[in-house]
Amino acid sequence: MMNPRRVSVFGSTGSVGVSTLDLLDEAQASGEARVAMVALVGGANVVRLAEQALKWRPEFTVIADPTGFADLTARLAGSGLQIGCGMSAVMEAASLSADWVMAAIVGAAGLRPTLAAAKTGAIIAIANKESIVCAGPYLLATAKACGGGVIPVDSEHSALFQALQAGPKARVRRLILTASGGPFRGKTLAEMADVTPQAAMAHPVWSMGPKISLDSATLANKGLEMIEAAYLFETPADKIDVVVHPESIVHSLVEFEDGSTLAQLGPPDMRTPIALAYAWPDRLPWAAPRLDLPALGRLTFEAPDLDRFPMLRLARESLQLGGHAPCAFNAANEVAAAAFLQNRIGFLNIATVVEETLLQAQRGALLATGSAGRNSGDDLESALYVDHETRRLAETCLDRARVSD
Repeated sequence: MMNPRRVSVFGSTGSVGVSTLDLLDEAQASGEARVAMVALVGGANVVRLAEQALKWRPEFTVIADPTGFADLTARLAGSGLQIGCGMSAVMEAASLSADWVMAAIVGAAGLRPTLAAAKTGAIIAIANKESIVCAGPYLLATAKACGGGVIPVDSEHSALFQALQAGPKARVRRLILTASGGPFRGKTLAEMADVTPQAAMAHPVWSMGPKISLDSATLANKGLEMIEAAYLFETPADKIDVVVHPESIVHSLVEFEDGSTLAQLGPPDMRTPIALAYAWPDRLPWAAPRLDLPALGRLTFEAPDLDRFPMLRLARESLQLGGHAPCAFNAANEVAAAAFLQNRIGFLNIATVVEETLLQAQRGALLATGSAGRNSGDDLESALYVDHETRRLAETCLDRARVSD
């Protein structure tokens, strides 16, 4: 009988966290896995977190939003479970010894707990792309030095991770990320000017949270994934391309110098890359949906339109600029995206705010802070400083965007 694997799930109440727990539940029922839950960390969904805690009985259950603590306490009364709230409790949970950690807290807020978990020597299944974007080299080096590692969970990076096993890194010509194109792929700029947050969150393929769905609508998500791929696979920006693939069946491709291009295909279901991250280098059997190519009939591809979706261009420019520019891109995008979801600015203003913020940051020499001429993330504290200062700049740019509206 295998020993239980000690597991923590950060962002357990979000879409990736729920998929992770569903997958582990199925794996345990089939005898493919044994799990001892160390920590469950949720955001604000008290009802879901309480249900998860009662089912999995972790050593520590944390609600990141302190306003939900009283409700969580009431729901778990008499259970004997240890509970906490706020960032200090999140960090305490991250420091607990685990073998495998799902890092799925959305946004830059996931950076500190992900890094703390990496310092324990755990294998980090990274679904929080912002942690890589803001401090990728530092996080990856820390995980390696502490005896653990990082395995990507984004479907695109999981695909690249698998395809790259086929040949030496020195023979890779290009990494090709695929993008669904989001809900506005066929719309004009005029049509996108008046779209609502509800429309932007209606992703045509994937079921995701509000922020990630919006980032997919602007293609900011694909820009973040480009930066993430550069750090995860130590690949320069000029060797990373993006193609729009509406069916979301081909998750990414690797082109080698001998003319071979390898792709990973599968139905759009996050449980597939989660299963790979959990079991690697093994494969975890589960009731995965089958790929029916004859039923699909055809797979289509097109180049992204950078005029209608400038966030992809801004992400590439940030990556090429280096230093902490990718960290600033992420911070500006988080501020602008939140403002749109709160109906404070229009959809097209998101890119305007991000571009203006990056220009202001560059003029003020903010992007070079702590970089020492190297890529973003060499120094955690300077990355956090850039994140904070960029958010402040973005708020001033928001004010101007509202005036222009």
